[in-house]
Amino acid sequence: MEFLNKLKLKVKELKKEIQVLAIAYSDPRTPWSARLLIGLTVGYLLSPIDLIPDFIPILGILDDLVLVPLLITASIKLIPEIVMIEARAEAIKNPKRMKKNNWIVAFAILLLWLLVIYKLFTYFQGKTSYF
Repeated sequence: MEFLNKLKLKVKELKKEIQVLAIAYSDPRTPWSARLLIGLTVGYLLSPIDLIPDFIPILGILDDLVLVPLLITASIKLIPEIVMIEARAEAIKNPKRMKKNNWIVAFAILLLWLLVIYKLFTYFQGKTSYF
């Protein structure tokens, strides 16, 4: 249980980096690959819909404990160190709360889930035999 609490604390610390990533995104010194990953990361975090819904036991918190920290860490590694230092300073100077309302990403995740459900339905429909 202690491991899980440490992991949750680490995730919480990483989520604080989201505003820093948003600031680094707008810096012209940030490479396009980092911008793409930052866009996906921030979009996913601000989306009102999770890739793995939280009501699914164990898997529901998997995105919060594994996927999100991996995306944040990978984004940070792609950004030049000087940009991250300046973005952190800016975030401390001007803290902002980010709202969870990115409906474009929510729509994309919803479409992904509908595609998965459709594929599963068509797969099992062909496998089902009533006799």
